[in-house]
Amino acid sequence: MSGRVNPFSAIRRSFGHFSRHVAVVAAVLVSGTVCASAQTAPAFNPSRANAGTLGVISGGADGTYIRIAADLANVLDGENLRVLPMIGRGSLQNLRDIMFLRGVDIGIVQMDAREQLKTENLQNDAVRRLRFITRLYNEEVHIIANREITDIRQLEGKKVNIDKAGSGTNLTSRLIFDKLGIKPEMTTFDQASSYAKLKSGEIQAAVYVAGRPVRAIAEFQTDGQFHLLPIPFEGEIAESYFPARLANADYPQLVDKDKPVETLAVGSLLAVFNWPENSDRYNRVRRFVDAFFSRFDEFLQPGRHPKWKEVNLAADVPGWERVRPAQDWLDRAMEASKPSPQGRSFESFMKSKGLDVSAEQREVLFREFLAWQSDRQRAARRVTRQD
Repeated sequence: MSGRVNPFSAIRRSFGHFSRHVAVVAAVLVSGTVCASAQTAPAFNPSRANAGTLGVISGGADGTYIRIAADLANVLDGENLRVLPMIGRGSLQNLRDIMFLRGVDIGIVQMDAREQLKTENLQNDAVRRLRFITRLYNEEVHIIANREITDIRQLEGKKVNIDKAGSGTNLTSRLIFDKLGIKPEMTTFDQASSYAKLKSGEIQAAVYVAGRPVRAIAEFQTDGQFHLLPIPFEGEIAESYFPARLANADYPQLVDKDKPVETLAVGSLLAVFNWPENSDRYNRVRRFVDAFFSRFDEFLQPGRHPKWKEVNLAADVPGWERVRPAQDWLDRAMEASKPSPQGRSFESFMKSKGLDVSAEQREVLFREFLAWQSDRQRAARRVTRQD
């Protein structure tokens, strides 16, 4: 392998040269400002601090939602955008919070949660008030039980915790047991309490719907007494959920080596309030969408939750309408991918280097090419304003 040129790295270095030229221009333009600011720090401006703030309702402290929301804040926080992750009470409550709670703009919810709003006569409100930004990832159904229980049907009549009312776990658990014709005695303790009650024998199983690996489940000290139960993918289940698998690598104490546990998964999405176009909150959402989509590659880097790798930004969600700024961004990206002066410029760049890359690498590089062109255009506009 020594001496072989990595074409992907070579192209990235070329973009780096372009970016440095832009950086030099920007540095010259702001050098005077830097000197001035070194002498007098600007006063804190509360209005400016609030101008780009968005609240994102997520889930419990040990779940996947809060880690996804934290990733959003860590990657996207900047001069004109600040993401405030909030601990939530589950998908159903998150939908209510997005619709009615001040300060909540965006939330992470399960795809099957909105249907439950019919029982509260909120379905019409939900269709009018809610949109989605992107489909996220699949969330796996985890059922922790004593090893003496080997079949989910053995939970008939036994105490099974399904999390607090309004949570996505509570909703999905009821739907799954109903579709399988199983009637356990359901309890609604919070997740942290359920693990202690499992060990004491007060309950016989606990359900948690979340994207694997779930830290609280992975750290659950079983002493060899507990395992994760399989769930059959059959009948009505197949109409609403997806087949999934939990491996020993995910949960070494709960899944035996070379014996993965077959389970179910439900899709999740990033929901948002349908603010009026050109309103202040709408423009904040637009800035969030532009930053999120444009910088999505950063969510795939080491240190971010592995579930980001399952996200398809362009995937549709049956029964949901995409928020306008997200649809506009995707439309622009689709148009940019067609043969055009911009596209031809990129192809010419590739050919000039005499390099061949995979389709996946080409997509990443094209996004970097568009970002570089956008940076160059912004720098040019700054020069014009200075003149």
